[in-house]
Amino acid sequence: MTPPPARRRRTANGGAPAHNLPRRGTVRRAQAVTTYGVGSLIAVDNESFIVSGLDHAEGSWRADEAPRVHERRLARLLGVSYFRLPPASDDDSKDGVRVRRFPLMHSCPECTELQRHRDFNPPEGRSVCGTCEADLVPSRFVVACAAGHIDEFPYWHWVHRATERGATATGRCGGKLRLRSSGRTSSLRSILVSCTCGQAPEVSMEGSFRRKALTDLGLKCQGTRPWLGTSASARGCGLPLRTLQRGSSAVWQPVLKSALSIPPWSDGRADPLAEHWDALREYDDPEHVEIYLKGVFKGQCPVPLDEVLALLDAEREEDPDGDTSPTFDHRYRALRDKEYERLRSGNDESEHSHDEQFICETPLGDQSVLSPLGVTGPMLVKKLREVRALKAFTRLADPDSTIESHEMPLFDSTLPWLPAMEVRGEGVFLRLDEDRLGTWEKATAVAARTERMRTAHQRVLDQRAGRDGLAVPSPATPRMVLLHTLAHILINEWSLEAGYPAASLRERLYAADDMAGVLIYTATSDSAGSLGGLVAQGEPESLDRSLRSAIRRAEWCSSDPLCMETGVSGAGGANLAACHACVMLPETSCEHNNILLDRALLVGTPDERQVGFFAEILDH
Repeated sequence: MTPPPARRRRTANGGAPAHNLPRRGTVRRAQAVTTYGVGSLIAVDNESFIVSGLDHAEGSWRADEAPRVHERRLARLLGVSYFRLPPASDDDSKDGVRVRRFPLMHSCPECTELQRHRDFNPPEGRSVCGTCEADLVPSRFVVACAAGHIDEFPYWHWVHRATERGATATGRCGGKLRLRSSGRTSSLRSILVSCTCGQAPEVSMEGSFRRKALTDLGLKCQGTRPWLGTSASARGCGLPLRTLQRGSSAVWQPVLKSALSIPPWSDGRADPLAEHWDALREYDDPEHVEIYLKGVFKGQCPVPLDEVLALLDAEREEDPDGDTSPTFDHRYRALRDKEYERLRSGNDESEHSHDEQFICETPLGDQSVLSPLGVTGPMLVKKLREVRALKAFTRLADPDSTIESHEMPLFDSTLPWLPAMEVRGEGVFLRLDEDRLGTWEKATAVAARTERMRTAHQRVLDQRAGRDGLAVPSPATPRMVLLHTLAHILINEWSLEAGYPAASLRERLYAADDMAGVLIYTATSDSAGSLGGLVAQGEPESLDRSLRSAIRRAEWCSSDPLCMETGVSGAGGANLAACHACVMLPETSCEHNNILLDRALLVGTPDERQVGFFAEILDH
């Protein structure tokens, strides 16, 4: 994915050289969206880089390496025309994903000097000290703010924090910084920084991770965006800075949005018109639509007029009723509503062509065996396609709690596309009986447990939104927590019974006043997504057996009684009876980052059995 060092070139304004990911540090296509997306840090051998922005000359993706992907419903939600897969090629001459060196501050383990990479005068294409020829070590520390900016750690200010302010505060003391390790411990206390000016004592890095450590030095975020290159002008930000380890997960978190391809968009008919749908929506008269198509395609439109009109009607159906300017959340809810409707109604394979990407059928077995469990309407999703798009990224916050003002875009200008990945697989969809669910969720004990989780989660959301931010409301409701926990125990059960790794299964929740369903599906790019084993678990007899086994497993946890009786657990106290020994999953499998879980709502507690939706099953 990366040219050899000889092809590395400097920017037009003489900045630091841009690098592609070397072959020895290649990443999978999916990782370029979920783990190493724009603005993230990536370690390659003993070097560190930041992935360049999409609209920067060094970060743009070549069309022959990054093919287009179409998913109209998701594209409309995110305000783009299409998506692009991350570059992938076995040809070393291809550009791949462009990166830039970051952080620029490096240290030499031999001479202990701490300075910018270029000041070591390294030989072309190598990251070694020009004097000692020892491998340079990128700074272990960076600073970031909640708005998404990232910068070098202010070593000079940290060393000189005890000196008098004045001439020395300008950063021109005339000395050189040095960094060494005392070797006594592996803690921050053993990392020592000094300056040869003699005006400040040698200090350790201990205390640099305090929340107000940099604020106490009078330092605020300058709005630097190194992923956009040296030509990107810093915009004053002013937010407090936090010290982070370069490899910390808090440095970069993706904001991912996904959609299932469902009829009438799931057979690829609309793809040739991907860049014209916004214009077509402006016409209500079929004659005007026909005139537009003839003008654009010179009378050779690849899609028949009646199909274009049908697709326009389907798109308008997803517009929220009575809202001329719907918010992002309303439009995302409308997208989920349509998926839920299609999963309930199905899409029989025999009625469609081989190109259809969504096949959902009713199982042949007797569904009445599921009635005692309160489960209804299982569907076998024999074929599905999911597109996951990287909308933005955040720093210092969890993906589920980001707000619009804290999302950092992937580019500085305007692009008609976003990075995305597509996965194909299979799944099982099931619903809970509305009458039984409605009675259960009105119980006082059930509402009380859920309210404890909702309050704790909302507190976390409010804290992360900040004083001036508008926090999103917590989605915690009795049915949402119930469906979420049910999905987790089923994934764990099927990972044991059907042989699927838990990380290869994924949940998709449909929890609202008029929805009570869950889709468990394979969503991997390898062969585990198309073996047919998961669909077989959706037959009523197999589903009944799996559900009963999963519920009985959830009755006990190896951490009980602590797990069941704890008053708070999980990040920010947003879980109750849930831990890694019972219901938690790999992060890639969960829509809500392993929060809002409580197995007591499935099986009850020793003192309150009635709070468990499936408690009657355990009593027989």
